[in-house]
Amino acid sequence: MRNELYLGSISAKATEEDIRKLFAVVGTVTSIHLIRDPQTGEFKECGYVRMATVQQTKEAIEVLDGAFFIDRVLSVSEARPQPPQGKKRPFGGNRRNTGPAQRPPKGSTSRGRK
Repeated sequence: MRNELYLGSISAKATEEDIRKLFAVVGTVTSIHLIRDPQTGEFKECGYVRMATVQQTKEAIEVLDGAFFIDRVLSVSEARPQPPQGKKRPFGGNRRNTGPAQRPPKGSTSRGRK
């Protein structure tokens, strides 16, 4: 287990300071990251909290998951690591043939009969 938590269902009224105070009951908060829409800047009502130790992380889940916070029931769980960012492919998905479209010769059918 890592020492990072995922928070879901955060009240839109909550501030970083509100979250820091809430999690201070179980230990030392080392960082908070609230998720915002990159286009609009709108708060997406979820985020991440990093605690000082793994033990504090476990305690935060036990104590705060399901707690009523401002006007919502808070969801607190272990943050899952992001998969490694590999080389991104252009639009088109995972196609194997990268050249021009292959067409059968004239006169043949797609089933191999004439």
